[in-house]
Amino acid sequence: MDAASYDVVVVGGGAAGLSAALVLGRARRRVAVVDAGHPRNAPAAHMQGFLSRDGMPPADLLAAGRAEVTGYDVELVDDQVAAIEPGLTVRLIGGAVLQARRLLVATGVSDELPDIPGVRERWGKDLLHCPYCHGWEVRDQPLGVLGTVAGSTQHALLVRQWSDDVMFFVHTYELAPAERVQLEARGVQVVEGEVGRLVVEADRLTGVELVDGRVIERNAVFVRPGNVPHADGLLSGLGCDLNETGFVIVDATGRTSTPGVWAAGNVVDPRAQVITAAGAGSAAAIAINADLVQDDVERAVAATG
Repeated sequence: MDAASYDVVVVGGGAAGLSAALVLGRARRRVAVVDAGHPRNAPAAHMQGFLSRDGMPPADLLAAGRAEVTGYDVELVDDQVAAIEPGLTVRLIGGAVLQARRLLVATGVSDELPDIPGVRERWGKDLLHCPYCHGWEVRDQPLGVLGTVAGSTQHALLVRQWSDDVMFFVHTYELAPAERVQLEARGVQVVEGEVGRLVVEADRLTGVELVDGRVIERNAVFVRPGNVPHADGLLSGLGCDLNETGFVIVDATGRTSTPGVWAAGNVVDPRAQVITAAGAGSAAAIAINADLVQDDVERAVAATG
């Protein structure tokens, strides 16, 4: 199959990818956005902290973004990348082949949740991860924080900003004496014992049940999930340098160690909010276009020489 040629192929159609596509489309570049349609924030009813879009459903933002980029002749491809070959040849699962001069990977991240009954069902509703995204909505309510991964106590201390009634469920976390002192000093009650399940009544989280049978009433629970970049195989396969946690290393514009390849959004920084990811996509697009301009100049000079 002959490959369709593009200045830039963007892999991932979330905030970062669409923002980059918008800038590049306006720069009169030929752009394709490949998106599998599985955004990280799909379970959330609303997104917060995005100036002028506070409270908008995430799906509405993506729909508006897709409509905007197509107005600049950006092509949206509803598919998934099967492989990226040397020379930035992008093969899709559906069989299409795209040839790119430059590549932007903006595929996001997967959240690894603890294996506790009720956690996945309530994820993005009243089982939450980002206090900046959801803290205001549950302010002054009885809140819990699950101890699961490194940094869980810092998460509890952060959640304390939004409520005076916060409990830290130790669960499987190895609580250090200094951490206990900090929690107690800030008025965060420490609950010993392993968590058995989240208690849900009438489609609403009402408490946390421990394996010993105790039920602690809570209106919402926060957890710090583990994170795995969606494009780990793609980026490592392209030879991009990764850090010790498996995330790609980029410069301030999103440029990776592999020539012609950029990355932006949660695939780089799992804690980036929607507005941050959009900004990173815009910065990457400007850098990519500048790189293409330089390449165009060099080709023109060589052609006239």
